[in-house]
Amino acid sequence: MVYDTVIIGSGLAGLTASIYASRYQMTNIVIGKVLGGTITLAHQVENFPGFPSISGIELSQKIAEQVKGLGAEIVAEKVVEVEIMAFTDGKKHFKVITETGKQYEARTLIVTTGTERRKLGVAGEREYLGKGVSYCTNCDAPFFKNKKVAVVGGGDAAVSGAVHLAGFASKVFLIHRRDEFRAEPIWVEDALSNQKIEVLFNTQVLEIIGDGNKVTAIKIDKEVDGSKIPIDGIFVEIGGIPESGLLSSLGVSLDENNFVVTSERMETSVPGLFAAGDFTTQGLIMSQAITACAQGAIAAASAFKYIKNKNAPRI
Repeated sequence: MVYDTVIIGSGLAGLTASIYASRYQMTNIVIGKVLGGTITLAHQVENFPGFPSISGIELSQKIAEQVKGLGAEIVAEKVVEVEIMAFTDGKKHFKVITETGKQYEARTLIVTTGTERRKLGVAGEREYLGKGVSYCTNCDAPFFKNKKVAVVGGGDAAVSGAVHLAGFASKVFLIHRRDEFRAEPIWVEDALSNQKIEVLFNTQVLEIIGDGNKVTAIKIDKEVDGSKIPIDGIFVEIGGIPESGLLSSLGVSLDENNFVVTSERMETSVPGLFAAGDFTTQGLIMSQAITACAQGAIAAASAFKYIKNKNAPRI
C-alpha cells in the first residue's frame, strides 16, 4: 500500500496532522515511539483551549483517540531510516523503515520528531541518571516526597515543574542562569509565592555530587551557605535539541542549530516533505502545544495540496 502521507512522530503535531489528513480523506499512518511526545512530561497544561487544566498525558491520549476514531493507525515504533524513491507517478515517493524492519511507502511525508532533552553536561550527570538526576518532573516527583530537590531552567517546564515538585518535596531550589524567567507570568507568580521554593538567579550548576548510589548535593558557581547545596535529586529542564538527524541525509535544509528550515506552509527544501513542531524554525517562534497542533494541521493541508496540486478545501 502507498499511503498519501506517512507521519513520523506521535506528539501533538503529528497527531493533529493525522486528524486533518483523515478529514482531507488522505490515507495516513502515524509512527512514533512515545505517544504524545514532549507534552507527556507536563504535569499540568492550563493554556490549551477547551481544557482549563489537564495533564499532558491525558491531553495526548484524548487526541490519539480522535486520530484512531477517524480511521488512522498509530504504530509505536521508532523510524530509523527514510529514503526517497524513484519517480512512480510523476512525483517522488518516500520509503520509511522502522526499527523492526517494517517498511511504509508514501506520496508525502510529514515529520514531527521534536526535540531531545538538553543535558547540563556536568560531572555526575550521567553517573547519577535515575539515581537522583531526572528530566521529567511529572514522572519522578512522587519519588521525592519530603526530600530536597533542585530544578534547573527558566522556561515553562522548569518553573511549572518546580511548582509541581513543591507539592511533594520539602524544599525546591529553582536555579536559573539568567536574572529573569522566560516562563508564563502565571507560573512565575506561583513559584515566587510558594514558600517551599527558593529561587537562585544568575546561578549555574557546576557538578552533581553523590555517594556512589544516589545524589547527595550539587556544586554551584556562587556562595549560598557554601558552594555546595545538599539535595536528594535534581531535575534538568533546559530545553531540547532538535531531532533532525533523520532528515540530514535527504538534503533537507537545517539552520545553524540543526532546526529544520520550514516555510509558513511547513514545507521543507525537499518537495513533498513537510515538517511541524518544536524541531522546525517555525516552531522556534513559539514552542507551545497549541502551535505544534497548528503546524501539524498546516502540514497536512500542504501535503494535500501537493498531492492534488490544488488548494486544500475548508473542513
